[in-house]
Amino acid sequence: MSALGKVVRAGVGRRRTQTVVLVLTTLVAVAASVVATGVLTASRAPFEQAMAEWRGAHLAAQFDGGEVSERELAVTARASGVTAAAGPFRTLRLRPRTVSASDALPAGVTLPALSVTGRADPGGPVDRLRLTAGRWVTGPGEIVLAGDEWPLRPGARLALPGAAGGPTLTVVGLARSVTGTADAWVTPAQAAALSPGSGAGTFEMLYRFRHAGTDTRMSAARDAIAGAVPPGALTGTRSHLVVRQEQLANALAFVPFVAAFGVLGLILSVLIVGIVVSGAVGAATRRIGVLKSLGLTPAQVVRAYVAQALVPAALGCALGVALGNVLAWPVLGDLGDVYGGASASVPWWVDVAAPAATLALVAVSALLPALRAGRLRTVEAISVGRAADGVRGRTARRLTGRLPLPRPVGLGLAHPFARPARSLTTAAAVAVAAVTVTFAAGLALSLGAVQSHRLLDSTAPVVVTVGGGQGPPGAQVVRGPGRPEKPAADPAEVAAVLRAQEGTRRFYGTARAEVGAAGVAGRTVVTGYEGDASWAAPDLVAGTWLTGPGQVVVTRRFLDAAGIGLGDRLTLTEAGRRTTVRVVGEAFFTENDGMTVLTPAGTLTALGLDAGPTGFYVQPDPGTSEDAYLASLNKALDALGAYAHPGGDGSSDVIAAMDALIGTLTLLLVTVAGLGVFSTVVLDTRDRVHELGVHKSLGMTPRQVVGMVLTSVAGIGVVASAAGIPLGVALHQRVTPLMGDAVGMDLPGVYLDVHTSPVLAVLLLGGVVVAVAGALVPAGRAARTDAAVALRTE
Repeated sequence: MSALGKVVRAGVGRRRTQTVVLVLTTLVAVAASVVATGVLTASRAPFEQAMAEWRGAHLAAQFDGGEVSERELAVTARASGVTAAAGPFRTLRLRPRTVSASDALPAGVTLPALSVTGRADPGGPVDRLRLTAGRWVTGPGEIVLAGDEWPLRPGARLALPGAAGGPTLTVVGLARSVTGTADAWVTPAQAAALSPGSGAGTFEMLYRFRHAGTDTRMSAARDAIAGAVPPGALTGTRSHLVVRQEQLANALAFVPFVAAFGVLGLILSVLIVGIVVSGAVGAATRRIGVLKSLGLTPAQVVRAYVAQALVPAALGCALGVALGNVLAWPVLGDLGDVYGGASASVPWWVDVAAPAATLALVAVSALLPALRAGRLRTVEAISVGRAADGVRGRTARRLTGRLPLPRPVGLGLAHPFARPARSLTTAAAVAVAAVTVTFAAGLALSLGAVQSHRLLDSTAPVVVTVGGGQGPPGAQVVRGPGRPEKPAADPAEVAAVLRAQEGTRRFYGTARAEVGAAGVAGRTVVTGYEGDASWAAPDLVAGTWLTGPGQVVVTRRFLDAAGIGLGDRLTLTEAGRRTTVRVVGEAFFTENDGMTVLTPAGTLTALGLDAGPTGFYVQPDPGTSEDAYLASLNKALDALGAYAHPGGDGSSDVIAAMDALIGTLTLLLVTVAGLGVFSTVVLDTRDRVHELGVHKSLGMTPRQVVGMVLTSVAGIGVVASAAGIPLGVALHQRVTPLMGDAVGMDLPGVYLDVHTSPVLAVLLLGGVVVAVAGALVPAGRAARTDAAVALRTE
């Protein structure tokens, strides 16, 4: 081993604490960077690859066959920007029922409504379907289902009571569409036979465009198609960007906050590297002089101290890459199922680029103090002692000495002014910890609010299931243990029981149906409210809650899909009937992917649908025992066929995973910040060893020494927390909405304004705790130093 290598090895081995700090610092920075960059790139890659391989549709458009002919639709393939088109395909909305029992489902089960398309083959210029089981349809009486989301396999038989003739079809295959253009496919002739006798029906066209990478370009593409057909002919569209967001929303929601933690980790790395290398140079001034006298050049001294930072940093980077891949795996693990391929993983170049960038940053951070070591003159370096400079900080000591404080406390408060540069770096490390904790606390509180209110009607303590109605897709009636199925209860009788029930404070009913919504492809779930539901309504982002007929409240995702805004009109259609409503509010909820329309029950009546509530949501009087209330209510409802049960908690595994990741990264960063304080105090107490000996010889007790050292960092902690908390609040206010954008939602202001005065007071103490915890061990060591030994130290 060369002489330079021996110097590097000795320096790394001698400063074990600083080495551990550098390993942990770079580990956190690299792990967070790998997770953020890896999830962002790896989650997008399978979708883009599948879009290219299977010629996914950039835009799926639905048209009213009564307003435009099939020949006119074919002409839209020549619209501006279109590079390929497929269709027109006749489409229908049908609710199939199982004919025979299978391992998955018994006979007579009505499945959720399917969008069934007539298509001759699975190939073509746009949206090539991939068969995952069985074969394609070849004649009447056959149907292919989309993907694996249905618990049915080839050979199953489905009745279509709502279709013309009420035929029974046999499932002959399963297929996958990249952009989800349909739920099932039949032959074109079968689709025509299934269509009602009156009306021209609905048709679908699939397009690929020259430029389709942004919302702006997709909006222009939609306008080009709408301009190529008569007004009112285009009834709904679905962009591939919306599909991608739906499929990647959960993964992409992790990226903003993990990236923020990565940036905080990099900032902390710079600070810690500067503290450690500067301290190493200051503590080894005489050693540097000896090395120079033995023949090391200034350039070799610089390389030695940079290498002493890079060696542990390289180990931290390697561990960070491994940890980052482990943390990213649960986020990316299920993406393969979405696209029918292998599970997504962090790209190899991310595993290379993240540590390389971190090591470059470490090298730059270590270079400045290393250059100072290289510039030291040999004679001065050998002759210099380690006694602390007693000149700086005298004014501060005199001022604090006049305060009515114990002398050790006054000396501790004055000490940061004796070494302002080192105190500033310590304060910066504590400030980063304060920013981290404030940011993490805000995320936890915001996610808690999302967890509690992401489902509709989730704040209602008691739910009464009536049954009947069209119901949402896949809805099931909740029954008590061992209770047989009963006919749907009369909603009016259930409401009368609720009014008469002792302990009932208020309640409202809901009815659900599927209708057509102008501008939105496929069917739209509508929830009709009967009664005042404002007390359990979803949190509003803008506008107002329902106050009268002809109003709707929707999410931003629905507004974007329909191409409308708050205050605009929306047309709903069902079986030839239509009604126009006005959007009065934008709300936040994730149920049904946020694509449910909330409206008074009268809207369903206007469409000729049954608006009788299929469920009631109840709030008992304050102080009422929920168990006793439920028991008494169920006794009264039993004869009607209704059943009361507690409201759901709406827990989400994704949010739980986010909370766990936030907690892990916060703990790591705060630990690193505490170790940074530890390193600084270790260097400081070593430099002050002679001064501490003087204090002890004058009667300062070990407990007072500990108090003096802890006071010096506690003051820094208070100032650093006061500076870091506003930055943490600002970071939370910036990053959290980006998480909402990832899932296509705006968050209510109440979910962002979570840093209340009590929370801020606790956070202010957090910086002090980090500083004191980091200084506690070196303070104890300083207290145990023998006075005689300390006085002999120069």
